[in-house]
Amino acid sequence: MQNIVKFMIAVALVAAGGSAIAQSTKKTPYWASIDEPEARTRTGPSTEFPVKWVYKRQYLPVKVVSVHEVWRKVEDPDGDQGWMHVRLLSPERSAIVTAPGISVLREQPAATARISWRVEKGVVGRIDDCQKGWCRLDIAGRVGYIETDRIWGEEVP
Repeated sequence: MQNIVKFMIAVALVAAGGSAIAQSTKKTPYWASIDEPEARTRTGPSTEFPVKWVYKRQYLPVKVVSVHEVWRKVEDPDGDQGWMHVRLLSPERSAIVTAPGISVLREQPAATARISWRVEKGVVGRIDDCQKGWCRLDIAGRVGYIETDRIWGEEVP
């Protein structure tokens, strides 16, 4: 029984570290998203450095601009930079609506396609299928295509 428990713990540790290992081999800059409901950035790559910002936006997109061991220097949508521990980040792509006013999500990636949803500046969602000026945006299961000039997090870093 003890061997089974030890094996399960070992598997869990390897699985938890897999994302950090994968992120450490990526060439900077690259996109990530905040994977926790609350995440701190620091002025340097260690817990010895003071906290700079506390983010309370899970899935907020960030651009990873530098790597130091298990720390990532990230840039947020406002251009602020700070160091975040890799365990707070996910490699899943997300985007934030940055255009003022109301933006629309469409059923297809075309300006003439039917409107599915309307979203405001500051809304965050998962993105995929970005091409020809459009990205598929999933906001808690509400899915549609949005023009890329209305979001931050879609361009090639």
